[in-house]
Amino acid sequence: MKICILPGDGIGPEIMAQALRVLDALRADGLAIETEQALIGGAAVDATGSPLPDATLKIARESDAVLLAAVGGPQYDVLPREQRPERGLLGIRKGLDAFANLRPALLYEELASASSLKPEIVAGLDILIIRELTGDIYFGEPRGIAMRHGERVGINTMVYSESEIRRIAHVAFKAAMKRGRKLCSVDKMNVLEATQLWRDVVIEVGAEYPEVALSHMLVDNAAMQLVRNPKQFDVMVTGNMFGDILSDEASMLTGSIGMLPSASLDESGKGLYEPIHGSAPDIAGKGLANPLAMILSVAMMLRYSLNREDAALRIESAVKKVLAQGYRTGDIWTAGTNKVGTKEMGDAVLAAL
Repeated sequence: MKICILPGDGIGPEIMAQALRVLDALRADGLAIETEQALIGGAAVDATGSPLPDATLKIARESDAVLLAAVGGPQYDVLPREQRPERGLLGIRKGLDAFANLRPALLYEELASASSLKPEIVAGLDILIIRELTGDIYFGEPRGIAMRHGERVGINTMVYSESEIRRIAHVAFKAAMKRGRKLCSVDKMNVLEATQLWRDVVIEVGAEYPEVALSHMLVDNAAMQLVRNPKQFDVMVTGNMFGDILSDEASMLTGSIGMLPSASLDESGKGLYEPIHGSAPDIAGKGLANPLAMILSVAMMLRYSLNREDAALRIESAVKKVLAQGYRTGDIWTAGTNKVGTKEMGDAVLAAL
């Protein structure tokens, strides 16, 4: 099995180093994998002028899975938009047709006090947000900045085809079948025709899954309910822009965005795996970053693309053990726990593994 490794920018190389140590440990135990590293984001811009070089996309397409850390940094904000690191991220998602983004929001018992909400509101939280990743306003045409009537106008287009909605709906219903058989579809059909079609198609697909209880919620209400009563949700499915916002909101219910991995899958199950946080340039190079979301992304990769549930469970159990032992990076630290840096957290996970 071949894995494409994309460390990226900011804290990316630091957290990826810890993930690779975990992979090396599994390889020593007999996991048959090989890795190949490539450039993406700002690092790729610096080296090649492009945030997604053709060589990187070629390696990614030839691999069984892709492991990505983070991209971006303020020094790149002055570049033309097509050269910015984020274009590399959007480009590789599109280039791999990784249309289904799975973002778990799982609260570890030991981190209940780190959540911004009261423990009784979030204790036991376990939500899976499924976000359509290759359509919607991020990719719709026309787009750009144009002159109209003597002033600049910004243009973006929200567009979804029936086939795009149908395939992500199937992913969501199948995920719900493996969990609590509850699916909430989030839209804004009261004002947006594109999401009226979204609701219509999700209802049609739902007829094929009578065992799943389907509900619908407008996105503004969904944002409120995630804070008011998050445990009402099991699986949520929504479009690209709404999913971007809601999944980040849900992440903070768990105590830290530094704890959550994600998977972006194509129709065959090949995936791009990454923590949901960014490149955190303010702490890059300081050894302070939390590597657990990156390490848990390895577990998701093993589960969804490499069919190694046993190895995935080993990693997740090791992370739980480390948290139970009181190890914390700064983002999840509370009084009475053992504050450690990036490598020390990696050391603890390896010891538990």
